[in-house]
Formats: sequence, structure tokens, C-alpha cells
Amino acid sequence: MARMSRRWRREHLLEEGERHFHADNYSCFPPPIFVPTITLVEICSFIYYSLDPEDRGVTVPLPARSVFIYRPDRRLEVWRFIFYMLVHAGWVHLFFNMLVQLTVGVPLEMVHGSFRVGLIYMAGVLAGSLGMSVFDMSGYLVGASGGVYALLAAHLANILLNYTEMELAVYKLVAVLIVAGADVGLAIWDRYTNDDDDDDKHTTGYVAHLMGALAGFTIGLLVLKHFEHKLKTQIIWWLALTIYSACTLFAVFWNVYH
Repeated sequence: MARMSRRWRREHLLEEGERHFHADNYSCFPPPIFVPTITLVEICSFIYYSLDPEDRGVTVPLPARSVFIYRPDRRLEVWRFIFYMLVHAGWVHLFFNMLVQLTVGVPLEMVHGSFRVGLIYMAGVLAGSLGMSVFDMSGYLVGASGGVYALLAAHLANILLNYTEMELAVYKLVAVLIVAGADVGLAIWDRYTNDDDDDDKHTTGYVAHLMGALAGFTIGLLVLKHFEHKLKTQIIWWLALTIYSACTLFAVFWNVYH
């Protein structure tokens, strides 16, 4: 038993001089690709699908008849579960989503790479629409908030995994919670104060924010790099995998059989 313990420590616990601290891993080579690219695609898509050929202007917010908006009465059009991220309910909605997306996504991508961050983002987008289909069955959904909140929550996962290797970890945690809390509060207020009788004025659902955050946190625990390997990390990994898999399978079966 003692021999096994020593062997495990040699393989997983690095000596103080061998540790790679989180702050030392920010790199522009290779450059962050996913977040800038998806941001540009979403901006271009919003402009294109919002153009009104008669008025030669921009229709804000986007009409509910758009082929990309997630609608509860069009769940069989499965592309809507993903592509709703390409349209936004106005320039303000687009601006703040893109601002937060770039602010939190690019630094995360500089450390953990484009593939990991892209996986987290898309998991959040899918979780947002699946969550809406289960918990807010009358709500429409537009915007990249599911992916944005996945990135925000991935920062929480990053802090949990690499707390001892990060500078100003507490301040980063507080900043993420303030941004996320303020935006969720605004989404809840918007969801229940806007008039849903107008076909061109459907609100985005706050459930997508929460489900995107859950996906970002769990997938972040699964795929993000951790620079101080410990036994508890393996336990967290399996717990995160179980939670995400169970929630996703439940939502999929709900949509198939409900």
C-alpha cells in the first residue's frame, strides 16, 4: 500500500519547482480562434437575418417566424436547438452577449485551447434550448446566452480546479458571480414583464442562462486543464460527467416522448 501511494504521488503530484502555474500558461500561440470566429459569425448572421428588404433597415427584435429561433411548437426542427444562437433580440442583446463572450472567452481559450472552449460553448448552447424545452415550455429562445453562460461557469470550474495556482482567484470568482447574477436578474425581469402577445416581441428565457451555466460548469470540470493533480479531481470528474449525462439524457427523452 505504501509503495502504491508513493507511485501515485510521483505520477500525479508535482513538486513545487515542477508545477506549471496558471498565470504562466496564457499564450497567443496558437492564437485563440473559436471565440473570435463564433462572435464574428453571430454578428454577421444577426445583420443578415435582421435586414428588412422593404425598409432597407434592421428589424429589431427579430420576428418570431425566423427559421433559427427556438420555438416550443417547432421542436421537431432540431436545428433550432443549436442555431438559435445566431440571432438576437436587438442590438443591445447582441452587444452585451458579444462583449461578455469576448471578455471571458478569449482569456479562457488562451490557457485551455480552442477545442476545449468550443466544446464548453456548444454544450452550453444545447443545454440552454434543452432546458427551455423542459422547464419553460411556452418560451421562445434567441441569442448566444447559453454559450456565454457556459463560458462564465467554466471560469468557476477553472477556479475550482486551479485555485492554488491562480493569482487573485477570489477576485475573479466575485467578478464572475456579479456579472452572471446581474444578467440573470435582468433576464428574469425581461421574461415576465414584456408583453408576449406581440408576435414580434418574444423574450429570451432565463432558463437558458441557468442551464448553459450548469453545462459550462460540468463540462469545464471534465475538459479544462488542471495544473495540480489531486485525487479529489478524479472524484469531481466522475461527478461532473454523471450530472451532465443525466441531465442531457433526461431532456432528450423528454423531447422525444413528451
